[in-house]
Amino acid sequence: MSQTDVRLDGSAEVRTEREATPGSAGPRPLRPATAKPRAGSYYGLPVLNEPTWQAPDIAGYLFLGGLAGASSTLAAAAELTGRPRLARAAKTGALCALGGSLYSLIHDLGRPERFVNMLRVFKVTSPMSVGTWLLTAYGPPAACAAATALTGRLPRLGRAATIGAGLAGPAVATYTAALVCDTAVPVWHEGYREMPFLFAGSAAAAAGGLGMLAAPLAEAGPARRVALLGAAAGCAAALRMERRLGPQAVPLKRSRLLWAGEALTLGGALAGIAFGRRSRIAAVAAGAALLAGSACTRFGIFHAGTESANDPTYTVQPQRKRLARARAERDLQ
Repeated sequence: MSQTDVRLDGSAEVRTEREATPGSAGPRPLRPATAKPRAGSYYGLPVLNEPTWQAPDIAGYLFLGGLAGASSTLAAAAELTGRPRLARAAKTGALCALGGSLYSLIHDLGRPERFVNMLRVFKVTSPMSVGTWLLTAYGPPAACAAATALTGRLPRLGRAATIGAGLAGPAVATYTAALVCDTAVPVWHEGYREMPFLFAGSAAAAAGGLGMLAAPLAEAGPARRVALLGAAAGCAAALRMERRLGPQAVPLKRSRLLWAGEALTLGGALAGIAFGRRSRIAAVAAGAALLAGSACTRFGIFHAGTESANDPTYTVQPQRKRLARARAERDLQ
C-alpha cells in the first residue's frame, strides 16, 4: 500500500486522489491499438487541404465537357462525310452535354455572376481563364449547329457552325486535364504528361458511344472507330501514367471506379466493333457501356486525387526525391 499526505489544495479535510491504492481499481485496460502514423509530416497529418470541389459537380463537369467537345468533332466529321443522322445525334448530344457541363461548373462556383466575372480578363497561364473563354467561344456554334440540325433551317449556317464547333471540340475536351494538373493535388499534378491523352481518349470513347447509341447502324461506322481509338488511347495513357508515377500511383491502382471505367470502355469498344455493325441491341449496349466507362474514369480520377491530397506520403516523398536528385546533381558539378 502506498499513500501520501501531499494535498494540492492545502486542505487537510479533502482526500487527495493520490491516496488511491495502486491496483485497487482492477487491471488497467489495454490502450487501443492506433494506426501506424504515416511518415513525412507532423503526426501524419495531411500537408495539403482537401479540395473543396464536390464530386458530382467537378467530375460531372469533366465528363460532360469531354463528351460535348468530342461529340462536336464527331458531328463535323459525319457532316462532311454525308452521314446526317449521325451528325444530328452528335450535335444534339454535344448541346445537352454542354448545358450539363455549364450547370455543373456554375453550381460549383455558387453564383452565375462568378462565371461572368471570369470573362473580364484573359490569362494565358490560367487554365481556368482559358477554359472559361473556350466554353464561351464554343457554346454559340455548338448551339447553332444543334438548332439548325433539329429544325432543318439555315443549312449553310448550320454547316459553318458545325465546323467551327468541331474545330474547338478537341480543346474543349482536353483543357480540363490542364485544369486539374495545375493544382497541388499529387496524383493530378504528377500525372500532367499523360492526363491530356487520358482525357482525350475518354472523351472520344464517350462520343463514339453516344453515336452508336443514337445513330442507325448504317451511319455509325465512324462512331465505332472513334470509340475504339479513344478506348485504346485512354487505357494506354492510364497504364503509362501508373507505371511512371510508381508508388504515387497507388490511389489510381486501387480505385474501383478506374477499374470499372477501363473494363466498360474496352468491353464497349470491342463489342461495338465486333457486333455493333449487325445488331442494334449490341450497338446500344456497347454505347451505354462506353458512356458509363468514361464517366467512371472521370470520377475515379477525381477520387484518386482527393485521396492523394489526404495522405502526406504522396506529397512529401516526391519532394524529398526531387531534393535528393537536385543535391546529387549539384555535387556532380
